[in-house]
Amino acid sequence: MKLSGFDLFRYSIPLAQTLVLKNTTLHHREGLLLKLSGSDGSEGWGETAPLPGFSRESLDESAKQLRRLAGSMIGGEVTDHWVDGDGALDLEVERMVPTPSVRFGFELAVWNLYGASSGIRLAGLLARSPRATVPVNGLLSGAADEVLDDEVSLRLDANRAWDYEEAAEFVRGAARFEYVEEPLADPARMPDLVQESGVPVALDESLVGMEPDELEHHRYARAIVLKPTLIGGISRTLLMAEHALRLGMTPVVSSAYESGVGTAALVAMAASIGDRPVPAGLDTYRMIAADVLETPLRLPAPSVDVAETTDASRRVDVRRLERL
Repeated sequence: MKLSGFDLFRYSIPLAQTLVLKNTTLHHREGLLLKLSGSDGSEGWGETAPLPGFSRESLDESAKQLRRLAGSMIGGEVTDHWVDGDGALDLEVERMVPTPSVRFGFELAVWNLYGASSGIRLAGLLARSPRATVPVNGLLSGAADEVLDDEVSLRLDANRAWDYEEAAEFVRGAARFEYVEEPLADPARMPDLVQESGVPVALDESLVGMEPDELEHHRYARAIVLKPTLIGGISRTLLMAEHALRLGMTPVVSSAYESGVGTAALVAMAASIGDRPVPAGLDTYRMIAADVLETPLRLPAPSVDVAETTDASRRVDVRRLERL
């Protein structure tokens, strides 16, 4: 099968409530959908949605890069090497396009195209025996007496909000939790915090721009939070997860407020990483009041069916999109 054409769309979907991210206030989630077409009539969708406050690339810049990248690949044979998980495609894409969200969107479209042509869902391309369901983290916000429960296992996210003394004080007085993501405004001091207080921490923002083998220098972390939109693609995320597992860290797949197209890919990845189910950070899907899919994903929920989610993500309602 050859890559015979592409279409590029822009979306703007309303949020269920105002979202504030690093002093950026959002009322809508905006992004791009790329549809790749194969010479056998198959189609593959991918999503590029730079996250305001976190992504450096703008939506307009991303659209230009996607158009240039997809155009340069037209006529190329979509082979097994494009979806081998070893990063062959990702390395070529990274050479041409350095921005993470564009790499994720294009790579996802390619993998989905290959899967549609071969009759294999994305999770089946990512792993030989992917799990059928993925447990989901619940997103809690509010006062401690409103959201805490003795039977709840907590994963906290400080978003680099504290200085060292504030973090140390929190650790001394906090209830028991699995880990806290990026507790320090100065992430270089996280090893000191772990050594002095024994607090379990997870890497999130620190992963942006990090090479997978650099995790070796962060053995103090208990977990890593994988956001392909920010890390830069499926292959890179899988390599990061592989290195984390070798180091005894827990890889946790998490959303960057993508639409159903990107969220379904996260479900497939969460089902394919490691040998045990780890709850994925997908409850952010509740923040969007509408979706680009004909049938929205069955989220929020305690768990999500992988095959059902993948199938739903293939049915995009183009009437809700602006063709570019």
